[in-house]
Amino acid sequence: MKKKLLIAVTAILAAFTLAACGNSNKSSSSNTVKIGVEGSEEAQVWDNIIARAKKEGVDIKLVHFNDYNQPNAALKSGQIDLNAYQHYYFLNTWNKANHANLKPIAKTLIAPVRLYGGKGVTKLTDIKDGSQIVIPNDPTNEGRALTLLQTAGLIKLKQETLPTPNDITSNPKKLKIVPVDATQTATQLKSVAGAVVNNDTATDAKLNPKSAIFVEPINKDSKPWINIIVANPKNADNPAFKKIIKIYQSQETKDLFKKYYPEELPAWDADLK
Repeated sequence: MKKKLLIAVTAILAAFTLAACGNSNKSSSSNTVKIGVEGSEEAQVWDNIIARAKKEGVDIKLVHFNDYNQPNAALKSGQIDLNAYQHYYFLNTWNKANHANLKPIAKTLIAPVRLYGGKGVTKLTDIKDGSQIVIPNDPTNEGRALTLLQTAGLIKLKQETLPTPNDITSNPKKLKIVPVDATQTATQLKSVAGAVVNNDTATDAKLNPKSAIFVEPINKDSKPWINIIVANPKNADNPAFKKIIKIYQSQETKDLFKKYYPEELPAWDADLK
């Protein structure tokens, strides 16, 4: 989901109210394609893709949402043709909660979460016994953050897809792991030993990704966190969509990520071993 979209599963149900709005996917039959995105994320990448698509005869219109539940409901009801803001885990959870079958049609990027050190903490070994570590408090972010702490060797967990603090089986440093709102993780760094911060929150707080003391590894277990382009199944084979995917999954797009968003990695040809 990249990012803030990793919200409480209970909040997903709120999106259902939008599903009754709108009508069938009208614009998908033409060369105008409405794509739902969250906020202004990856603006430089999308500006470039829009320009390249126009040369291919496809007019992309971005529809910006500020609530992570809305783009799927808008897609289901036909208000937009595609969306590009979420990872596999979020889509699967949303589909189950809303009795939907929205379909991923292309991989875009993966955004590893990072552990940032607080005052005086520049490496993992600087974290002292009894220190506080803050993590996001929504279920998906929380579970992912705890798994990151385990991978960093700070704790051990029961084997759960999305662990909670109750699943910690070993905490040799007796760390105080404090869940807080995801948007508040970075601001806590002044008073704690470390914080697991999502990329969008880190960007807003002007944290340098290179300053993180531990980065989520990208491997075979990373598939649930790969971001995707999503369509309605009935329109998934739209030729205009295939053009957009080809444009997106290109070396030029890779170069844009490297230049503007180095903390995010192109995922369509990533070798996840």
